[in-house]
Amino acid sequence: MSAMIEAGDGTRAARFELSFATTREEILETQKLRYRVFAQEMGAQIDGGAEGIDHDQFDRYCRHLMVRDTLTGQVIACTRILTDDMAPNAGGFYSAGEFDLSMIDSLPGRVMEIGRTCVDAEYRGGAAIATLWQGIASYITSHGYDYLFGCASIGLEDGGASAHAILGTLREKYMAPERQQVRPFIPLPAADARVTEKPKMPPLLKAYVNLGAKACGEAYWDRDFNCADVFMLLNVSDLNPRYARHFLGKSAPSEQPAVLNA
Repeated sequence: MSAMIEAGDGTRAARFELSFATTREEILETQKLRYRVFAQEMGAQIDGGAEGIDHDQFDRYCRHLMVRDTLTGQVIACTRILTDDMAPNAGGFYSAGEFDLSMIDSLPGRVMEIGRTCVDAEYRGGAAIATLWQGIASYITSHGYDYLFGCASIGLEDGGASAHAILGTLREKYMAPERQQVRPFIPLPAADARVTEKPKMPPLLKAYVNLGAKACGEAYWDRDFNCADVFMLLNVSDLNPRYARHFLGKSAPSEQPAVLNA
């Protein structure tokens, strides 16, 4: 799937190509992007090895969705999808390492998780994350999933002040009912200071709430990534109609999966 989309700075149009990784080399490209964003930019404690990659035991069981700028040839956004039929092979969902996910078992229908979502710093104007969500939405509907969930991160560079302010907004406007809430294994501690002005939601979290997803309780304190992780749940039947029309009218990305053996 390709589309001409205006870049975030408004100065040029980048041709974004959306596809699943079909080779080990393409998966490696997404892992290198993840390392640049999470480790080099955000300061996450990741042992990337000589290649400078972010990888874990879940990667081999996931579908890796990526956005490429065909003008430069670079992968500039990516996420990974772990489905309910593959999660048992991976030892469970990634989010189960941060939250008690007992609630997920009670949901009627099929579920899938997205994770390790990131966008190159030069492409965060909105178009890249929107293109990524087009692929996610197409995958959800074409494969008959009823729920999508994952963690949306909020940075703690300011001591947690912005995170707590954003969490306050989520509690007020976007909180799931108690029966659909999860418990973080390490709750976010109190902030060192208070914000002086209303902070902006990170792009991934904003995309979740715009689509109609709900926050499922308090955030997890991810000390390795220096962020607060918010567990977000989207009931596909609750998709915001305006965003559903935008995303689901697009073509699905190539379905040929890659195989990762290491």
